[in-house]
Order: sequence, then structure tokens, then C-alpha cells
Amino acid sequence: MLTSANAVIRLSQPILFPTPQQIQGFSADDVTDIEGAKILEHVMGVDGVMSFGFVFVERMQTITLQADSASNDFFDVINSSQEAGQTAYPLNGVIILPAIGKLYTLINGGLENYKTMPGVKRILQAQQYRIVWNKIIVAPAG
Repeated sequence: MLTSANAVIRLSQPILFPTPQQIQGFSADDVTDIEGAKILEHVMGVDGVMSFGFVFVERMQTITLQADSASNDFFDVINSSQEAGQTAYPLNGVIILPAIGKLYTLINGGLENYKTMPGVKRILQAQQYRIVWNKIIVAPAG
């Protein structure tokens, strides 16, 4: 079974939302995605020997919510607080995917891209948010 209908995303912010908030009201065709990350650097020597080195990289996540999702308020509060305080409000979270039995722990994130309002078309369009994470740990969902 590969359904995403039972996927769970919870986000917290220690000052504004110390209790994790379940994000709900996802777009019909796009819930969330975490981009691939280049975790190795490589260099080829003049003698044809290749060397590799591990590097730490950020992990980029997008979350897509329907225009009428109550969870848009979570991102509104984070954005307005960051603007008012001219500082970042770090996030933490989890993604649970029961269909594949995995839990993803999201560590030290920041709301990097914020959409102020939905696109106004025939119907109001989904809103996308981008969070950059310091680290994501994958584990079996228990």
C-alpha cells in the first residue's frame, strides 16, 4: 500500500508552538517533498584516481497546503514573528509515513520561503512553503 492519505506531519517552534502542531489540509496532488541532496564531493586526480569526501548539506522540504487549510496560520505566525523580531524562529518536526513504516525526524529547520497569499484564479490555489533543515533522521515507525 502506497497511500499518502494517512501521512502525518507535525511541526513545532519552541517559543511560538512548543506543542507540535499537526499540519493538515494538504493539496490534492502534492503534500510534501524533500529534495535530493549532494552528500559527497569528488575530485579526479591527474593520474585518474578519484577521491571522495563526505560533506554536510542542508535538506530542503516543500509543504503544499490548500488555500483554506487552517495550517496556513502556522506559517503566517512564523513569518510575521520572524519579520517583527527580524530573527529566525527555528523549527523541529516529524513526518510519519505509515504506508512504508517510516518516521523522519526533522531537526533545526527554518522557514526559508513563505507565500503571503494563495494565487487567486478560478478557485484559490494551493500555497507552498519551503523549509531548510539542518538534518533529517530516518527510522522505522514504531
